[in-house]
Amino acid sequence: MSRLIRKLAVARNFGLVAFAVLALSLSGLAQTAPATPTADQIIDKYIAALGGRAAIQKQTTLTSLGTIDVPAIHLSGTVMIHEKAPNKTLQVVIISGNVFRQACDGKVAWSDDPADGLRILSGGELTEALRDSDFYHELHFHDLYSKLVVTGTEQVDDRDAYVVEGTIAGETVPDKIYFDAKSGLALRVLGHRHTADGEFEVQEDFQDYRPVDGVQLPFTILQRGGSSDFTIRMSEIHHGTDLPDTEFAQPKQSQSKVQ
Repeated sequence: MSRLIRKLAVARNFGLVAFAVLALSLSGLAQTAPATPTADQIIDKYIAALGGRAAIQKQTTLTSLGTIDVPAIHLSGTVMIHEKAPNKTLQVVIISGNVFRQACDGKVAWSDDPADGLRILSGGELTEALRDSDFYHELHFHDLYSKLVVTGTEQVDDRDAYVVEGTIAGETVPDKIYFDAKSGLALRVLGHRHTADGEFEVQEDFQDYRPVDGVQLPFTILQRGGSSDFTIRMSEIHHGTDLPDTEFAQPKQSQSKVQ
């Protein structure tokens, strides 16, 4: 409904309003709000905005290097992430000489940190790690979620965003993914994370998208929720680095302290 029609709708002379709306409709000036796209249409636009299915599938490895800032405790450090198709990941965070590592080799997932030492992930942590290790996860929404529903639009900072709720099979609380209505890129994800200390809700915001070998990737990630909020800023992201499978294998002993 146009702004003119909305103004007319509050006029006292409703007979005049009806006549005016009819006249505008007949004259072709009346406008209807664009239909909300379906979940499939939003996801297709997202894949296209990233660079397209072919550009994504062309890549087989991804290495990222950056910094992490935890304002609440006035700490900062470095972040390194290695990813390899089809389902291997290694994340290393170093803060004040302490090393936090988590990896998945496609079947086994493990973590190593100063508090809990080396341990094998199981239950919800393992399921989550296996999902996160999918190198082509942007192309596998229907594999990840058994149900995808568009719930409307919301604001993310100063941007209009379509909200898609994705329900994972066997779970009752859906994730919420916010897609920029204009660009199609993902702006925010509201979901849940499993840790050794339990499950918690987390919000991840994706900013500063830049092209890397034809694929748009976020260089800044803000996470809120859990024990502390933090910001990751990537300084380097590269495709095509040779990553041996041994990088992702479970180590024989803990390496959670910088030597």
